[in-house]
Amino acid sequence: MPAIVVVGTQWGDEGKGKIVDFLTAKAHFVVRFQGGNNAGHTLVINQKKYILHLIPSGIFHPQTVCVIGNGVVVDPAVLISEIENLKNAGVEITPKKLKISERAHAIMPYHKALDLAREAKAKKNKIGTTGRGIGPCYEDKVARRGFRLIDLTRPKYFKERLKTILEEKNFFLQYLSAEPLDYKEICEKYLEFGKYLKPYLTDVSSLLWEGFKKNKNILFEGAQGTYLDIDYGTYPYVTSSNTLAGNACCGSGLGPTFIKEVIGIVKAYTTRVGEGPFPTELKDEIGEYLREKGGEYGSTTGRPRRCGWLDLVMVKFAIKLNGITSLALTKLDVLSGLSKIKLCVVYRIGKKILETFPTTLEDFSKIEPVYEEFPGWEENLEGIEDLNKLPKEAKEYIKTIESYLGVPISIISTGPGRENCLILRDNFFH
Repeated sequence: MPAIVVVGTQWGDEGKGKIVDFLTAKAHFVVRFQGGNNAGHTLVINQKKYILHLIPSGIFHPQTVCVIGNGVVVDPAVLISEIENLKNAGVEITPKKLKISERAHAIMPYHKALDLAREAKAKKNKIGTTGRGIGPCYEDKVARRGFRLIDLTRPKYFKERLKTILEEKNFFLQYLSAEPLDYKEICEKYLEFGKYLKPYLTDVSSLLWEGFKKNKNILFEGAQGTYLDIDYGTYPYVTSSNTLAGNACCGSGLGPTFIKEVIGIVKAYTTRVGEGPFPTELKDEIGEYLREKGGEYGSTTGRPRRCGWLDLVMVKFAIKLNGITSLALTKLDVLSGLSKIKLCVVYRIGKKILETFPTTLEDFSKIEPVYEEFPGWEENLEGIEDLNKLPKEAKEYIKTIESYLGVPISIISTGPGRENCLILRDNFFH
């Protein structure tokens, strides 16, 4: 069976976890293909909240095998803690249920230490990293200085290589006024991690290929969002991996001809965590309203998210970058209670009209968003499962989004719960 990729069309936090959880009902495999525990997917199941950082959202479906691909950077301590916490909550996690690529790179203690030390030294010029070592780990991967998870199960190789690498890392840490790390402590801890994780490690590419041959449904779960992509995001205020749909192939070991559909998740307004440009940001009572009503606080860091009107310019470019075939609109219910709602349809820089996303921070600093205004609605949308039962103002808002973007909306989320979904199409997997 061809595969489906789910990606965020904004700066992350679009509600991918919930949509993946819904689609997983008919999926045999759910695959994370990039990022690390800087991502956080929040699910509400039977009024209970779960926050996942590394394990795919499909873990709550008994028939689904969850896969962490080679494109993910894994903090072993965080992953093991997540496994144990879910087990304690009564969620079944076994080596048959959870598969981890032996080629995935391990986040080491010096990656986190370097991350924090660099940010501290940068002061006003900081990137806004989560401090979880994601960037330094990807750096070592590209520089061929990293450890893959399979290396944690090879004591002789790991010990010898760590000795050389740690000497260099401690030099950099001392330069950045940070404390050096202890070789013996890292050795003991990470070899224990290797023993714990070994039963879960596998050749993910072969696993998924065998699944395809048996007509299994495969769902790829992206982390972060399009505009945190290392190449196409608001550089340098981006993550350290490619977040676009195309990376589902590189980050899992399957070719692009297997991808049948790409579903883009778009929040009914726009949010961003951390530093970087944000053309439609609202630094007023409406922005505060969206933050509080939408619970816009980072599931990974707890940081308050910046909020603003929905930016259709960025979503339209995200559709092109990812080859998006349909959209899932989330958090429409949060807009209830606003008398007026705005949509950004183009950018203006001086007398010039811009219909696509700029490349430079200089251009972003000059942008003036051009809005279309719509009447709001008072009705509570939570739990509505029929499009015809939405207020006419909400339906007009949805219709305008579809018309401008030229891509159909296939799912509308009308509340935080798993059941709060308005399904406009249900044939994602045939």
